[in-house]
Amino acid sequence: MADDIEFTRDGGVARIAFNRPAKLNSFTRAMHAQLRDAVATCERDATIRAVVLTGNGRAFCAGQDLADLSFPPDPPTDLGALIHENFNPLVRSLQALPKPVIARVQGIAAGAGANVALACDLVIAGRSASFLQAFVNIGLVPDSGGTHLLPHRVGIARAMGLAMLGEKLSAQQAADWGLIWECVDDAMLDERVASLAQRLAAMPTRALAAAKRAIHAAVTRDLSGSLDLERDLQAELGVSHDYQEGVAAFLAKRPARFEGR
Repeated sequence: MADDIEFTRDGGVARIAFNRPAKLNSFTRAMHAQLRDAVATCERDATIRAVVLTGNGRAFCAGQDLADLSFPPDPPTDLGALIHENFNPLVRSLQALPKPVIARVQGIAAGAGANVALACDLVIAGRSASFLQAFVNIGLVPDSGGTHLLPHRVGIARAMGLAMLGEKLSAQQAADWGLIWECVDDAMLDERVASLAQRLAAMPTRALAAAKRAIHAAVTRDLSGSLDLERDLQAELGVSHDYQEGVAAFLAKRPARFEGR
């Protein structure tokens, strides 16, 4: 991978790190291109069974780098096109990736950086981290899924406050509100994320992907639709290797050895 994205792996866990620490890992179009390649690698490589998304340095991601945009008197950047070509595909790919994705958040996660973190399956943040819907401070609306994810996670009242006031939300408050999965002491962040990623990589990947698919679908389905999807997913999983292994391990009272198939 090129320099703006650092891609490493440890066994079944891939680590994708934003690598512009001097710019608080703010997004550029070049960085997006590299990020797309990294996510695509995680999708097609069957030996990768869990993904950690994080940032190098003192921030997770400060959102869009304004230096990568143009402003009058030059023709201004078409923000709609920028979002359509970069941020929306990124959020969709993270949500659709058939493997668990953990966002490891340290420092600031602002603007699109905050919402890309929220698009991941589990968000683990250090206690000194914070989340900021910074858009209103420059006359914009939350994007990268913000107007969808926020009300579904924390309700209309809190979503309105976050979007309209543009104030920082501490990691602990984000966890208390249910916006993220967990807030841990900064010194424990790496250990906690690594342990959780290794645990997920050893689990039945197809089942995790199915749960992810069903939970995302439930946001826009009624109960009947969710029941039908659960039925269909269980039918698929019921003939999987990991289901057979899980049952055999349970009956034999031994740990299961899942293979992600």
